[in-house]
Amino acid sequence: MYQRVITHPPAVFGLTWFAQLVSSLGSALAGFSVMVHVYRSSDSITEYSLASFFSFLPMVLISPVAGAVVDRWDRRRIMMLADVGAGLTMLLMWLMLMADGAGLWALRSWHLYLPIAVCSAAGTFRALAYSASTVLLVPKQHLGRANGLIELALGIGQLGGPALAGLLVVRIGLQGVLLINLGSFFLSALVLLCVGFPQPERGAAHAVRASLLEQVAVGWDFIQKRPGLLGLLTCIAVANLFVSLVTVLITPLVLSFADASTLGWIASCSGMGVLMGALLMSVWGGPRRRILGVLGFELLAGLALFAAALPASATVVAGAAFVFMFTAPGVMGCSQSIWQSKVPSDLQGRVFAVRRMIALSTPPVAALVSGPLADGLFEPWMAQGGALSGRLGPMLGVGPGRGIALLYLVLGVLCAVNVLVAWLSPRVRNVELELPDVLREPPASVGPQPTPTSA
Repeated sequence: MYQRVITHPPAVFGLTWFAQLVSSLGSALAGFSVMVHVYRSSDSITEYSLASFFSFLPMVLISPVAGAVVDRWDRRRIMMLADVGAGLTMLLMWLMLMADGAGLWALRSWHLYLPIAVCSAAGTFRALAYSASTVLLVPKQHLGRANGLIELALGIGQLGGPALAGLLVVRIGLQGVLLINLGSFFLSALVLLCVGFPQPERGAAHAVRASLLEQVAVGWDFIQKRPGLLGLLTCIAVANLFVSLVTVLITPLVLSFADASTLGWIASCSGMGVLMGALLMSVWGGPRRRILGVLGFELLAGLALFAAALPASATVVAGAAFVFMFTAPGVMGCSQSIWQSKVPSDLQGRVFAVRRMIALSTPPVAALVSGPLADGLFEPWMAQGGALSGRLGPMLGVGPGRGIALLYLVLGVLCAVNVLVAWLSPRVRNVELELPDVLREPPASVGPQPTPTSA
């Protein structure tokens, strides 16, 4: 009988984290390259937008079902299967490109939509299983640091992926990039094959065999019965909407007074902010009362938006972007630690799936409302002779991009209001005190594991 070699929880977490770092970097590298290929091959913004849509849609639609599956099955095995599935999809795309290059068939951009969606679905399963397994591998007092490391891995992927893609696509082509990503999935699956995950204790939610659809509803039922967690979820969802709006509008804001190279520099500054914030969380772990970290970092993000709204300056906007993105790992890391300590481990897949679905619903909302808000209201208000140009022009400036600056100012105020509302809610403010911790210390070792082929 095959037995996992490494079962000590801290070692398992470290190895799994490294494997997911490599996988995250490979996924970001391939994802950026494929999206660029779709745009260049089609020369169509519509087809490019559809590719982005299919990369996003499975994350929202599959999350509830994925959460129920994560709580029912072995989480290590789910992560392995997700890596294998994503790897096979990378291989399929590589074969499609090779066939196109050999003249065996004509590859169209829409041929890639389904593989893109499959990779996104696999990533959803992997992310939920990984998140729900963290509490089984890391002591409670180190959850903040562990979540900081997880955010660091994601930040490295988001920052390093596009940068490496620009270099590698020129030298080895998209086919070579896909093979690199295939290798990253293979490495992740190999590491998971060599380690063992503790299994959560099955509580009352598993006492009665329920259908998958009934299990999906358990996550939402758990949250709505705990007003503190529901209020925290609402606060984070609103904050995510603001972040999405800022992210969508940063490009037209910068290009209103600078060129594309300056935009790239500012984007790099924002990426460095994410990395520094994640490094801080991985070393510090956040305050003892995590809710103070959530609200404090969110307030700092609002202050950064005030700076970004000042008269056009690349240096000021770059500094504001750095600070704004620096707060993201702090907010997410502290929030994640609260949820991990208050949700039983055998329910975390379903509960976290609800959180993920709500969080991922904000980017399309931001994409839908940002254009009408900027072009229909704020930009005309701050144009020459606009309704608010006389009053606010001396402070923000007048002309192209200044309406977006005004919108940033409004979003900064709304960030502060969001923090104030959450703080004035006793259930949210005292969520860590009112709800009991459900965490237990992880075992010294995981112990024998079943064979990979067993049920």
